[in-house]
Amino acid sequence: MGPKQSIQSAGVRVRSYSGSDLNFSDGRAAVLRFYAGGSTGQIGERFQYSPQRPRSFTHSGVIPIGGRRDETDGQRTLLIGSLPAHLTPHMLGAGFDCPVCSKFVCSDEIEDHLLMCFSKPRLHYNDDVLSRESGECSICLEDMIQGDTIARLPCLCVYHKGCINEGFEVNRSCPEHPTYQHLRQIPDVVKQPARKEERPSMSGAFFSHIKYKPDSQEQRIKEEAIAKWVARTAHPPRTVEDEEFINMMEKIDKRLTVPKKTKITNLVDQMYLAEKVKFKNRLAMARKVTIGIDIWTKKGLTASFLAVSACYFNVQDSKAEHILLNLKEMVHPHTANSIVTLVEECTEEWGIPKEKIIMIITDNGSNMVSAFRVEEEDTSSDENDSNKDSDEEEEADERYGTLERTPCVVHTLQLVVNMVKKEQAIKRLLDKVRHLVRQFRKSSVATERLLEQCGLILIKDCETRWSSSFLMLSRLLEVKDHVTSVDDTMGWDCLLPSEWQKVAILKDLLLLFAEHTKVLESDTCCFSLVVPAILDLRSHLSDFSLAHARSYRDVATLAQKMSANMDLRFSCFLDVSASNFSPLAAAACFVDASVSAETLIDNDNDDIQNLLSKAEEYITRTSRSVPYQEEVTDDEDIRNAEVSEVPLQKRPRFRFFSAHRPSSKPKTSKASIRQEVQKFKESLSHANPEESGMDFWSSQSSTMYPLLKPLALDLLAMPASEAFAERVFSLTGDLSSGRRNRARITLERSAFLKLNKV
Repeated sequence: MGPKQSIQSAGVRVRSYSGSDLNFSDGRAAVLRFYAGGSTGQIGERFQYSPQRPRSFTHSGVIPIGGRRDETDGQRTLLIGSLPAHLTPHMLGAGFDCPVCSKFVCSDEIEDHLLMCFSKPRLHYNDDVLSRESGECSICLEDMIQGDTIARLPCLCVYHKGCINEGFEVNRSCPEHPTYQHLRQIPDVVKQPARKEERPSMSGAFFSHIKYKPDSQEQRIKEEAIAKWVARTAHPPRTVEDEEFINMMEKIDKRLTVPKKTKITNLVDQMYLAEKVKFKNRLAMARKVTIGIDIWTKKGLTASFLAVSACYFNVQDSKAEHILLNLKEMVHPHTANSIVTLVEECTEEWGIPKEKIIMIITDNGSNMVSAFRVEEEDTSSDENDSNKDSDEEEEADERYGTLERTPCVVHTLQLVVNMVKKEQAIKRLLDKVRHLVRQFRKSSVATERLLEQCGLILIKDCETRWSSSFLMLSRLLEVKDHVTSVDDTMGWDCLLPSEWQKVAILKDLLLLFAEHTKVLESDTCCFSLVVPAILDLRSHLSDFSLAHARSYRDVATLAQKMSANMDLRFSCFLDVSASNFSPLAAAACFVDASVSAETLIDNDNDDIQNLLSKAEEYITRTSRSVPYQEEVTDDEDIRNAEVSEVPLQKRPRFRFFSAHRPSSKPKTSKASIRQEVQKFKESLSHANPEESGMDFWSSQSSTMYPLLKPLALDLLAMPASEAFAERVFSLTGDLSSGRRNRARITLERSAFLKLNKV
């Protein structure tokens, strides 16, 4: 039997082409031959493109059966009738895959596309798997890493296989070595029409509807991103099951399978645990930690919570950080013992030793003061009790009752400001102002008219909001003329001219308190500004009382009372003879290069000089170098082995005496820390006044200040208020309202992830 013969259908001849049809030698002419259907078997028209005459085609042969010849502007055009019978429109339908480039072509673009594909030089490549990193792909500009599928062209250029395949659809030549430059001269009628953006490729349309595998890296990364968004924005996990959220994610990535609420909850829990481990490691590396606590009760008194925060200097990132540790639910009554118990549980959970806590910031509540009051020693004990062992004294100092409590500076300032409500003349004026503000806020007509005139509304004060009285007076004076105009229109009684003047004076009295409150309520790096702020306010009250002693005696008397109240409340920071005096604020001010010279060093006041000496004494006592000391054990064998390693001239003469001789205490280099303090004071004359204290010490060398620099960074990182805890409760109020009013377990997790974004 001979070879199998192909049977040809009647009336149809098969189109054929070969490499000889595409001749690129010499004249580099591209030729297309088509065999049209019919019984005569005649060769159809023969079109030839020549680069020497790029705008013309040569025509030879006869008109094919079923074809037709059209003339446009003296040129021949290849029409669908010249194609083989098996590529006629009634068989192609919407289009077909090109046999050369395997690209889908619409029926109205077939002739131009085929002419371009047949006339284009063929360039092939060898595909391989990359065994090592090889730079970046010049097409997508991404790195080619080990394991990627690559394409190596004859010119030895290497690209991603997918990238070069997409490039071959436009120009089948090397992007860096375009050998066939003459293709740029192909007439526009031959070039492939640009792909329409609204018509994706077949592979892209196919893969865009294939979902990621559940265990794939792409699916996992996007699920973690959704969980992080839910955690950081404090949205409930059920948000991912909302229909609009699912539609949005499908438009962003059709291949993503939106996870369910349960999976998001598990991912948020894993994120919470991982964040706790991260911050626990940072706290372990911190030298000193400042603890801030505050209590918050929900509306309706349904639940109470104790917020515990920690502020420290992050050694790794060289910056101050303030984070939320715990949000623990409290049961009534909120006694001092229950507060101490919760704080102990929190510090044990986070691994914060007692000696690392430099101070605890609380408000001035009686339970807070009692929880961390320093117990005075009993002076009635006899002489034997007074001669206690030093070890026992150190253990006694580690009790929680002896931890140094510092009152919230901003909260204490607001207690001084609230004295304006106790002066009867000022109180009557404030009541009249509140009545006016209340009238406007209750009347929609008056509010609308005020908005039309100035675009602002009046602000109502709030007892629990810092500087609210100043904000109310400041806004009222800002829209004074518009308020008077609206009052006349509404027929209301307004303030008298003398009352307007007193309101302006009262605003000037409270202005400096509001400015220092705004600075001191920062989460970090503001404790060093406490002493300058108090001294500035004392000077302001003194000057204010002298300036208005004759014209407004009631306001001048109020300023004097506020000054006396400040001296009493802030004696722990300024009065070195007070029983509750703490040198922390003075020490922090001393190491702050931006305020140290002006506030303490260059101040000739005797009280300030005493404060400066207390600050230097505290720094000298705290910054002590720890010398190298060999570890001593009770094991006799180890001790003998250590003694045997000592050179003969250094061995003790009497081993019995040396074995029972008490170990020498490590010596402290007080002289060195005093030298560093003196060197720092001398460098202040060259310090940049615009540079903050934290920036100053960050730029200093650790070899120049090996003892002073770590302590300075720890002191400068301390906050002056518990404003961070106040912000925690503002957030938890939103998280526990509405449909989430019964949140208990997830409340701490949501607040932790929302606030701790450092």
